[in-house]
Amino acid sequence: MGSYDIERYLNIRSAYGTSFGPDGERLSFLMNTTGTPQVWTLDEARAWPEQRTFYDERVTFASWSPERPELIFGMDEGGNERAQLFGLDAETGEIENLTAMPDAKHRWGGWSHDGERFAFASNRRDESVFDIYVQSRDERGDEAELVYEGDGWLSLSGWSPDDSRLLVSQAYSNFDQDLYVLDLAADESDLEHLTPHEGDVRYQSASWAPDGEGIYLVTDEGDADTLYLAYLDLETGAPETVADGDGWNVGGIALDDETGRFVYSRNVEGYTDLTVGEFDGSDPTAFETFPEPDLPGGISGGVSFDPDAERFALSTTGDAVNTNVFVVDVESGETEQWTSAPTAGIPTESFDDSELVHVESFDGLEVPGFFTLPEDAEEGNTPVIVDIHGGPESQRRPSFSSVKQYFLDRGYAYFEPNVRGSSGYGADYAALDDVENRMDSVADIEACVEWLQEHPAVDPDRIAAKGGSYGGFMVLAALTEYPDLWAAGVDVVGIANFVTFLENTGDWRRELREAEYGSLADDREFLEEISPTNNIENIEAPLFVLHGENDPRVPVGEAEQIAEKAKAQGVPVRKLIFEDEGHGFSKLENRIEAYSEIADFLDDHV
Repeated sequence: MGSYDIERYLNIRSAYGTSFGPDGERLSFLMNTTGTPQVWTLDEARAWPEQRTFYDERVTFASWSPERPELIFGMDEGGNERAQLFGLDAETGEIENLTAMPDAKHRWGGWSHDGERFAFASNRRDESVFDIYVQSRDERGDEAELVYEGDGWLSLSGWSPDDSRLLVSQAYSNFDQDLYVLDLAADESDLEHLTPHEGDVRYQSASWAPDGEGIYLVTDEGDADTLYLAYLDLETGAPETVADGDGWNVGGIALDDETGRFVYSRNVEGYTDLTVGEFDGSDPTAFETFPEPDLPGGISGGVSFDPDAERFALSTTGDAVNTNVFVVDVESGETEQWTSAPTAGIPTESFDDSELVHVESFDGLEVPGFFTLPEDAEEGNTPVIVDIHGGPESQRRPSFSSVKQYFLDRGYAYFEPNVRGSSGYGADYAALDDVENRMDSVADIEACVEWLQEHPAVDPDRIAAKGGSYGGFMVLAALTEYPDLWAAGVDVVGIANFVTFLENTGDWRRELREAEYGSLADDREFLEEISPTNNIENIEAPLFVLHGENDPRVPVGEAEQIAEKAKAQGVPVRKLIFEDEGHGFSKLENRIEAYSEIADFLDDHV
């Protein structure tokens, strides 16, 4: 058994989601010291932070006003994802619910530069679509002004430098978006379409240029396989390349629209490569760069500039580095750690690093993954957890996971594959699992297990599959398609039947998900055919199913039906449903219960 129990590991803290206050002296950040992320503020590096919110529910973001000592933060209830926006007075500590529409989702769109108004997208009018609202800082509830009625998945990318326009994004799928400008001063609110295109094109991470005459964004327009940084002139409408990613995605840009200083990242094999610079005022594609900051861990993000853009804050993490906030001097690249999120008394040198490996799949495709061996791995006797990410258009990166370190401490090896369909490796790679090619990604899992079986440290008979959300589907599909490979399976909030999932998921999500999986109208027969519930007679490995009662993405009925059908086949099945959780487990006591039971289950069967 390991040196520390799961409760100790789950008490390792993370500090992230940082925002600089208007005085440039204070930072806010989110930290999960109480077991769920809350808002904290800090006046200087490594000072004692002040907790600002005290809820049982998770806070999802916090953003300082650019002009006053006040913040807006987001919080939902019981994991239902219907986030409300709250105002926090940083002087008095007083908190008010600014939206107070509990049946609707509210998606933050940013403060105006004068701090008088804020914008958000919400599905108040119709649950299946998002509209754009602007609200004055002293208005409450339904006093927000509906400035544009949408007809799909709209979100906001910020106010123009003069606060007269909003940048609006519409998503059709993870690989297809459009950008628009909404003129708030016009008599008739209408969207100006910036990105007319055919086929799937990504337009993401959009920011206004300092003069308000163009925008910076990442895109793959022009049949690029990966995302590059571009400047889009609002007059001409043609994107010009600012920086290409040299075969890797430019992940996004954070830009200070007063000074033209920026930070952009590249995602290189899952690791972050940062570029810090300043745009030349005369040529929007020309820039000078500053020294790259030296940050621990290898994965960084969430940049927030101070008011003068002389420094920026961000969070950084790695396999063996829990997440903390650092502040970087723009011109020198010098870094200073501001937060000290504790590791619950577990020595950091006991954390294990992963190795990036590549596995050849059935058709010659190279599948990347991160493989971590426990410190005292015995030759031929090490059990393995194959942990499959959700999405599917997501990517497992070598960031800190207390759950992974817990299982490593217990003697399990850990394998985290990025099978075809994962993001981070180009549009072509991400499309390889679409609709009728869905099961090719499950075949990639088979190839990964065969690779593991040949590894000298691994016991080939003690390999378990674990995954959440779409990763839960992958676990169930791997267990029904390749039953003889597995000692056990753990399905967390997973899809068991694509038809019932698409019929019952949140109205606002259905169209986006059909773009990836296939539609109920055209692909129903295929979706039935590949659903694990319809292939359950193949399953042999013991199964543990965990879910949240309030899950708006993958309804809890998915867990109920797979558990029932597997049990009817004589398979040993455990089921655990949390009535105060949604899509995943955010509350500490629930996480402790879930992972204690997962550990017991794996110890019993693996």
